[in-house]
Amino acid sequence: MSAIEHKVYARVGLLGNPSDVYHGRTISLSIANFWASVRLQPSDNLLIHPHPTHDLVNFLSLDHLVSRVQSEGYYGGARLLLAICKVFRDYCKENQIDLHGKNFALSYDTNIPRQTGLSGSSAIVCAALNCLLDFYNVRHLVKVEIRPNLVLNAEEQLGIVAGLQDRVAQVYGGLVYMDFTGGAMETLGHGIYTPLDSSLLPPLFLIYTDNPSDSGKVHSTVRQRWLNGDKFIISNMKEVANLALEGQNALQEKDYSKLAKLMNNNFDLRRTMFGDECLGDVNIKMVEVARKIGASSKFTGSGGAVVAFCPEGASQEKLLKEECKKAGFIIQPIEVVPSRLNDIDRQTLSS
Repeated sequence: MSAIEHKVYARVGLLGNPSDVYHGRTISLSIANFWASVRLQPSDNLLIHPHPTHDLVNFLSLDHLVSRVQSEGYYGGARLLLAICKVFRDYCKENQIDLHGKNFALSYDTNIPRQTGLSGSSAIVCAALNCLLDFYNVRHLVKVEIRPNLVLNAEEQLGIVAGLQDRVAQVYGGLVYMDFTGGAMETLGHGIYTPLDSSLLPPLFLIYTDNPSDSGKVHSTVRQRWLNGDKFIISNMKEVANLALEGQNALQEKDYSKLAKLMNNNFDLRRTMFGDECLGDVNIKMVEVARKIGASSKFTGSGGAVVAFCPEGASQEKLLKEECKKAGFIIQPIEVVPSRLNDIDRQTLSS
């Protein structure tokens, strides 16, 4: 059996985030700017290869170790591969999906910047899941709608707090509208996912920094307040979810002036709920750099990067690039990844 390799791309939340964690709605897209890849090689023993950079355990000195921990954190991607292997095996066992007894070696690579809210961890897990589906030849037995749950379950095993929207965008590829409201989550175990034509999108830009804040802390107090029935949080989160519903209509009608307003509203509502201290000065500054020249902007995820849109076109885009350069931020045009579903995947979709 030959080696299997899959690449999964970074994700940008366009509208509705973070309401996916609160039974809301979102629109997200996969972008070709950054990616993670996983390679599965048949092997006599089952091996998980650590990445030479992201899973570094050999240091030049104590200062080197501390510098590495400060910039990259304590955890690499090898643990993600371990987690998805366990979750995949457990799912197959619970659903009476027979797996052959051959072994493999897994390795990964990624260029998704850390802590930028671009779903770097889930990209690794999703790529590994694709490798496992093909290695065991069970892609046709695991529904596409269920796969984001498996990716999320693997991350939850490691204490990573997140929602489904990132994993849905990375499993499906392209531009996806997601509805987590109603009884679908309870009855089906997943939301209702609708791929959209990515050509409906106007030109978008990604703004990020080499020194991002920790995106994981953003959900902390709001989540507990929501669980406690805080009316302020519940009503504002519903407003955030409705932005995705309005955004779907705006995209289909190519009403980009409305899209710009919705993007701004999304960030403003988030800021109202989470507060400036929780969002972080650098994250807020990235949004304000775009707002300064009349562009719309919001977080791509929980912080660390921003998606921006210039409704006035090329002249405004030039100003945005200049302002980002002055502020020391990196800016790139966003390239959308087309839908990644193949014929076998489409056959598993619920009618």
